[in-house]
Amino acid sequence: MKRTPRQLRIRRHNRIRKRVFGSKERLRLSVFRSNMHIYAQVIDDTIGHTLVAASTMEADLRNGADEEKSKIQQAQIVGQRVAERALAAGVKKVVFDRGGYKYHGRVKALAEAAREGGLDF
Repeated sequence: MKRTPRQLRIRRHNRIRKRVFGSKERLRLSVFRSNMHIYAQVIDDTIGHTLVAASTMEADLRNGADEEKSKIQQAQIVGQRVAERALAAGVKKVVFDRGGYKYHGRVKALAEAAREGGLDF
């Protein structure tokens, strides 16, 4: 039986999640990437709550501005926003959960923008 790319990504993500866990000291910065959008959340795994989130689905990014920007530029904006919101919520240190995606392209752009925004990982 041939596995689909989505099934392979989920297997990789499960393998990563065995080691990556968001504690009270270091919350988890989780990334989900679809073909059109990218989403980032800061999650406290001890209680299972999302503290902050940002995505390209937000109204100001969707209203015409995203057509002018590349997907990498949009990912950088999401990374900056999630960093700003996390710092406002008192979160400085996180562990990065790439969600089974390669650390490349949009995922890398989001991570680097979040680091420049002040998150430590």
